[in-house]
Amino acid sequence: MRIPEQMIAIEIENGVLNPAKRTIPTPSANQVLIKVAAAGVNRPDVMQRKGLYPPPPGASDIPGLEVAGTIQALDVNIHRLNEGDRVCALVTGGGYAEYCLASAALCLPVPESLSFTQAAALPETFFTVWSNIFDRAQLQPGETLLVHGGASGIGTTAIQLAKAFNAKVIVTAGSKTKCEFCLQLGADAAINYKEQDFVDEIKRLTDNQGVDVILDMIGGDYFPRNLKCMADDARLVQIAIQNGPKAEINLLPVMLKRLTITGSTLRARDDAFKAAIASKLLEKVWPLLASGQIKPVIHSTFALTDAASAHQLMESSRHIGKIILTV
Repeated sequence: MRIPEQMIAIEIENGVLNPAKRTIPTPSANQVLIKVAAAGVNRPDVMQRKGLYPPPPGASDIPGLEVAGTIQALDVNIHRLNEGDRVCALVTGGGYAEYCLASAALCLPVPESLSFTQAAALPETFFTVWSNIFDRAQLQPGETLLVHGGASGIGTTAIQLAKAFNAKVIVTAGSKTKCEFCLQLGADAAINYKEQDFVDEIKRLTDNQGVDVILDMIGGDYFPRNLKCMADDARLVQIAIQNGPKAEINLLPVMLKRLTITGSTLRARDDAFKAAIASKLLEKVWPLLASGQIKPVIHSTFALTDAASAHQLMESSRHIGKIILTV
């Protein structure tokens, strides 16, 4: 395939997103070059723009952690993929561009029923949710999951996956509209945290038993409140800290209820770790996407060159589901 020398990419300059011309990168060992049709927008991109989440060593300085498009070139030693394949991929950076490098091991086929725009909404949230809820927290059928931020990209994914694997789901969200959407998506209960105390509501909804797993993106003052929501042997997984990294902890309930407190970040993990998640997604989740049992929730799309507006929407928290850039 003929590949031009330059591409449009979105650079970060003093906290501002600007379109710029960049040289199109060349695949190295175990890499593919994807002609990007769509790219997902995620809160880590906003943090990177603000200088709070620098890319890991060796990663592109261009923001963007997930893309969907067509393979244009690939390392000669890669045999399971071919030029022209429709894929979506988890990347460590570089997604906000017309072309993007990706590890071959982190490319997944675009389900036939999905568009590139829909496929670009998959990698970051599905990798994150699977790794944290099912691998780390070991959510089991019949258990109850509490998701903070149920209307977010992570939240809408967590609702669908947990329900698909026969768990009960309770979410928190910041408006009546968001709560209603989460219920329509399959959540068993939705708590408007601006009007209700989620600790009291969890106790009411679970007959004072608490939940088995909590997926939390808030941190800060949510941490001690989460402990009050946890059942015996429950697991709390921290994946972001929108309310800050510090909290006061009462260790007594941790001991008495045998609680597990864990957390993770995905971007800096090596390809082998992420490839193991990709393999599980392909086996267990991709058939659900292909059948339409679950699907990505997309709120808005923006042109690549209008990435700044996409970030404004992300920071407003008015959206439900994913925000996507289209090329």
